[in-house]
Amino acid sequence: MKRAALLLALAALLPGALSAAAAPPHDYAAVALDVLPPGENGGVAFDRNTTDQATLYDGLTPLRNKVGNADLKRWFKPETLGLGGLKAVRTEKLPRAGVVIQRDRWDVPHITGKTQQDVEYGAGWATAEDRGLLLGLIRGPARAAALDIPGIDPIGLALSGKTFEPSAQTEAFLAKQLALLRAQGPLGRHFVSLLQAYTAGINGYFASVRVPVEPFTPNDVIAAAALIAARFGANGGSEVSRSMLLSALEAKLGAAKGQQVFADLRSADDPEAPVSLPGTFPQEQPASTGDGSVIVDDGSFQPVPLAVPQIAAQSTTMSNALLVGAGRSATGHPLFVAGPQVGYFFPEFFMEVDLEGGGFSTRGALFPGVPFVVIGRGIDDVWSATSSQADNTDVFIETLCGDDTHYMYKGACRAMTTFDAGVLSASGRPDQPVIFRETVHGPVEGYATVDGTRVAVSLERSTRGRELLSAQSFYKLDTNEVDSAQSFVKAMAGVEFSFNWFYADDRDIAMYSSGRLPVRAPGTDPALPADGSGAYDWRGFLTPAQHAQGIDPKSGEIFNWNNKPAAGVGASDDNWSFGPIQRVQLLQRQLDAKKGKLTLADVASAMNGAATQDLRGVLLLPDVAAVLHTGAAPDPRAAQMLQLLEDWAAKGASRLDLDLDGKIDDPGAAIMDAVWNRWADAVMTPVLGPALVSRLAALHIRSDDANPGGSSYIDGWYGYVDKDLRTLLGRPVKAPFSTHYCGGGDLAACRASLWAALDAAGTQLAAAQGPDPAAWRADATAERIVFTSGILPTTMRWTNRPTFQQVVTFSGHRPR
Repeated sequence: MKRAALLLALAALLPGALSAAAAPPHDYAAVALDVLPPGENGGVAFDRNTTDQATLYDGLTPLRNKVGNADLKRWFKPETLGLGGLKAVRTEKLPRAGVVIQRDRWDVPHITGKTQQDVEYGAGWATAEDRGLLLGLIRGPARAAALDIPGIDPIGLALSGKTFEPSAQTEAFLAKQLALLRAQGPLGRHFVSLLQAYTAGINGYFASVRVPVEPFTPNDVIAAAALIAARFGANGGSEVSRSMLLSALEAKLGAAKGQQVFADLRSADDPEAPVSLPGTFPQEQPASTGDGSVIVDDGSFQPVPLAVPQIAAQSTTMSNALLVGAGRSATGHPLFVAGPQVGYFFPEFFMEVDLEGGGFSTRGALFPGVPFVVIGRGIDDVWSATSSQADNTDVFIETLCGDDTHYMYKGACRAMTTFDAGVLSASGRPDQPVIFRETVHGPVEGYATVDGTRVAVSLERSTRGRELLSAQSFYKLDTNEVDSAQSFVKAMAGVEFSFNWFYADDRDIAMYSSGRLPVRAPGTDPALPADGSGAYDWRGFLTPAQHAQGIDPKSGEIFNWNNKPAAGVGASDDNWSFGPIQRVQLLQRQLDAKKGKLTLADVASAMNGAATQDLRGVLLLPDVAAVLHTGAAPDPRAAQMLQLLEDWAAKGASRLDLDLDGKIDDPGAAIMDAVWNRWADAVMTPVLGPALVSRLAALHIRSDDANPGGSSYIDGWYGYVDKDLRTLLGRPVKAPFSTHYCGGGDLAACRASLWAALDAAGTQLAAAQGPDPAAWRADATAERIVFTSGILPTTMRWTNRPTFQQVVTFSGHRPR
């Protein structure tokens, strides 16, 4: 960022920044509730606040779509500014004058300070108190995330038992962001002072309990912000695996048809994809010509060896948002039910804080190590986020010259640079140096061949080394500088991470899809690696106006469940789920079933009802059944299985275990679990063949149903089955696939393969559970939500729902 631009950005941070504490602001919320399981206490000394919010979260689930007003107050907790009439269970006196922490019955810290530095000191103290264990776990891995170290999964590192000791080069890399701020004079130095106050609070708490840790510094804040950016706010970077699939498709089907099938599978810009906003925002579109794209030889990629075992990451795309505008609301004020999914961990990645004083008045989720509320509410507005899956990470193919450490760039042979990041340590094992190579595009991930010639593969992330710059937007929210939907959109344009942001006050609803999104060179396809010669480098970044956004759409609603934000928004290389079937349709159906003006409980009901449904039963079984009903069942058992599936779907396709006997209540769930992968294979195998079907399933699984660790029903295979079967049945289809898949386009052959798949599923279930399909049950215990780390024995019923969720509506606003 140029000096003048940064000065303007920082100027926005200053109003009220140095003011003295004022009287508590008026709270304009009519209803403000939230929940964040398992609980505020993230320490190993368990108490009632370790799991009390897991009880709330789990209690809402069996209500399905029958949530009433009383249920909201029973299964969510108050999200007040200050204590708001709640009784302080205990008050903490800190060694810094001017700051006090009061704890409510949920152990949420209400932090009051005279100055912003006082408030941030208190926020740091509470962070160390409530998430000290997590701070220690992520401190090194966050630095690995900031550097994009090849071969290291940051969350895997945190859970591996190894520690990462950063080098001086790593610390200097992080400190560049602080130096950039300090160089801007008083405005930048004030912002840095907030980071220093926050880390001083962390150090103050550890000193008070005599925990010997290396003092935290603002570098730790930058690293934590990078962990958010690299894990939750970065997408793309899997172009090599996708291009190798294309290589395999071309080898099997020929170049032309292979490319057509590849385009079918990636669903880059399907006009049938559900969207959240009106309007068209062209971005990340496939290239009309591929001169700048590279196809890596199938099977040739050799990644940098993993330094730590890969940990299967929980999906973080279960975030959703349901916003209803004033015109559809029974109160005449917008209704807001929304939350992000950060996985189910203990200690939970998020913690909750209330910050008051010196210009701050905000409450919500703070990511430990970052001193601002990133998801929450102010005095008269509320905001949340979902992952947009917007592509801000690309792979470049470097032509080698001479050896593996030199590459061609803009006509000259250059030496790769070396980054000495530090060492990995583990008890009883020798230290392992962490050293990687870089090109002008970023870290070298490995090597491959293109047309038989060896090349290097490097990764470029648009937010690398810039994570702190996004903090200004959260500062504006936390200090209530944002005071309208318009100012919200303007503020969130400053967030460089790839998220959809949602807003409501007493009058308006809004959405803005943020990110530092590259403008790619003509001739490059976002799904494939780019030529790294210099001719196809990024050409800048999208302007704020080019991002999907909207305020008060005519529909009176904004729904998002990580679906396509708006028409024209292309899918990133690692997202093949923007097809005609998307789980946001479950939310729409649930809310459409509500009659008349809507209440906050209606909106929460829609969220909770959709969260307990099996998408396959609701949205896909009708397609499959329509094909099956074109002919007779091969035997009575198959006919009974189909009838049980249709009966289950008619009742809403619930996956609940209401009686807690460890089994899902309806046999339809067991049948669907056994048959779905077989149906998906039956549809795609006639064209792809078994080997490529398995390859495709390795890139994105056939079904992510009832995932106990995170998100469910965001898989792209659902769209494949739907679009192909609708085409085969002669139903209206926009942008049909380039070829018929199921049965090779023959209805009788397709029907036979689907019946055969159902019969095979029946044989499997009968062998395991007996001959009567009505007695079959799926195992509900296996899909209960388990908190990663293994420390906490508590589990919850499966539900497809955000981690931190707010239920809010306002009745007033500051003078406009």
